[in-house]
Amino acid sequence: MNAKNKPVTSLQPTSSRSTYILGGLAVLVIAAVVIGGVIWQSNRSKPRNEGYGAVSNSAVQVAVQQDGVVRIGQQDAATTIDVFEDPMCPYCAELENTNGQEIAQKVDEGKVAVQYHILDFLNRLSASGDYSTRAVAASMCVAESGDAIAYSKFHAALFSPENQPAENGSSDHSNAELAQMAKDSGANDAAVACISDGAKVNDAAAAAQKGREALAASGAAGTPTVVVNGTMIDALGNPNWVAELN
Repeated sequence: MNAKNKPVTSLQPTSSRSTYILGGLAVLVIAAVVIGGVIWQSNRSKPRNEGYGAVSNSAVQVAVQQDGVVRIGQQDAATTIDVFEDPMCPYCAELENTNGQEIAQKVDEGKVAVQYHILDFLNRLSASGDYSTRAVAASMCVAESGDAIAYSKFHAALFSPENQPAENGSSDHSNAELAQMAKDSGANDAAVACISDGAKVNDAAAAAQKGREALAASGAAGTPTVVVNGTMIDALGNPNWVAELN
């Protein structure tokens, strides 16, 4: 048989030791990327300044302003930040879990005052249909007591993993349960009764609407949004943002 008539042997895929080595390396690289991503996410949302707790300085003041915004801080605080959040928003809870204690220390030190714009656009995702509004009302009741320490504890409790209702969940908190939460945070009897009676619900709805308008004016579309000196910052993407405040 000459070369011209020599049968053609079909090429078959082959494997070798190097193939398995390269395949194993690829698996290890993918695993490393996945594990690294999980660790990065865990570290990103890990509480900063863990163990500090809520505001504890008696010089800190809290008040509900005319537009329904709750301001907490010392009168001469160097920097004022605006925080837009909804009590049903899981990313707002992530923000509070990550930076809440760090913010509390800055407030205690007189370096930062916080203006909380608490919204209620996620009512539709609550079991009761009006949880966000009632939580805003509860926040206003505690703030109007003038007890900044109790307010700081109550605000933290609202967004804690133990207390925040799940979106589209089967239940949320009644006014009585919100009142108990406030009582456990140190709120006085008047604030507790205010929550139980739903006394601030209409005011809360109006305040939340003004908050939505302010949020839109800031150029943001959702919560959480943090504005410092008129500029939005990437509070969820940059866990060091509190430390970087002047």
